Amino acid sequence: MIKELLSFIHESPVSFLAIRSVKARLENEGFLELPSGDWNLKPGGKYFMTRNGSSLIAFRVPNGKPAGFVISASHSDSPCLRIRDAAELKGPYIRLETERYGGMINASWVDRPLSVAGRVLVRDYQGLAVKLIDMKKDMAVIPNLAIHMNRGMNDGVKYDPAKDLIALYAEAANEGSFKEEIACEAGCRAEDIVSGDLYLYNNQPGTIWGPEGEFLSAPRLDDLACVYACLEGFLMARPTDRIPVLCVFDNEEIGSGTKQGAGSEFLPRILQNISEGLFLSPVQHLGLLDNSWMLSCDNGHAKHPNHPEMADANEAPILNGGVVIKHSPKYATDAVSAAVFAELCRQADVPVQHYSNRADLAGGGTLGLIADKETPVPTVDIGLAQLAMHSAFETMGSRDTEYMVTALKASYESRVDFKGEQIRL
Repeated sequence: MIKELLSFIHESPVSFLAIRSVKARLENEGFLELPSGDWNLKPGGKYFMTRNGSSLIAFRVPNGKPAGFVISASHSDSPCLRIRDAAELKGPYIRLETERYGGMINASWVDRPLSVAGRVLVRDYQGLAVKLIDMKKDMAVIPNLAIHMNRGMNDGVKYDPAKDLIALYAEAANEGSFKEEIACEAGCRAEDIVSGDLYLYNNQPGTIWGPEGEFLSAPRLDDLACVYACLEGFLMARPTDRIPVLCVFDNEEIGSGTKQGAGSEFLPRILQNISEGLFLSPVQHLGLLDNSWMLSCDNGHAKHPNHPEMADANEAPILNGGVVIKHSPKYATDAVSAAVFAELCRQADVPVQHYSNRADLAGGGTLGLIADKETPVPTVDIGLAQLAMHSAFETMGSRDTEYMVTALKASYESRVDFKGEQIRL
């Protein structure tokens, strides 16, 4: 399973390609892509819909009367460097001008091989065509200043994004070659590229390490490890009277406030369309929501081996310690959702850990609280414990992915009844 996870990450350097990977897996499992508009859904049918090429929602229809939704939500994007449209900077060398996407650790992107991926809009005889790009080769490096030129380097460096995060690409004689390389990959002429969403990404493959292979390190573990686990749990789950829904949203790292983000109407609209496609009334749809719940899946901080003082005294997960339930005013987790998930994990023999920020340190938010506003159902924030979150190369426990897949499978197979004072599992 871990090798499959690393392969999935390697094939998914940016959100567009992550969704392409998820889409291909779903189609291989017999899922059909739905168009916008009215749906006529069949019992036992398997469907999905994409938005912007960077978000996706999939679901299965029960054979009988549906009793509610079970939803997982993760995100396809990761912190990285976006390449400006007019990227080439001239001089003794050709450099690529970038801007930061998300809360990245700047220093982790320096002195490592970087490649380019994303999408371009290409002019053709029918109008504009979308072409996905993954160069899959080392193309650029952001070089550090030598310590001889900055004797205070090891005392801490503040990186100026407008100066220190510009990528070295080519010699001066190769002016214009960046767009030519992209055009060659897209199968078009450089002058036919109208615009693009291109990003630098860490081209270093993931690795499994430790005396017993107990750790893994890779780019984009936040949040592609959760995307992979949600997809596997979704596909492995046995059918029930609930409608399983798999959500992979874009733009979590910049607030989820886009048309393809968790803060949009994408999910509530799909849920409404499912009910209408099953010929359910608005009142019946609300009844389904009243008996539904959501798992917001995004990795959490493990206790750091060199800085244990940064963690909470009691709620500090460790690598390979099991699935993490995350607690914070910035999360959607409450006593109800945490108890339901923990009990399902107990029944599935999945170890569970709890995470809270140290009381004097502000943590990051997740898409759970944002999606919860648009889809008001009990929501639990969960994830995998990892080190160096938002680094260009992150680390987690190799056993935790299987725990997460098992927990998602158990959640999708659950028949939790939230109606009444007694919560029945």
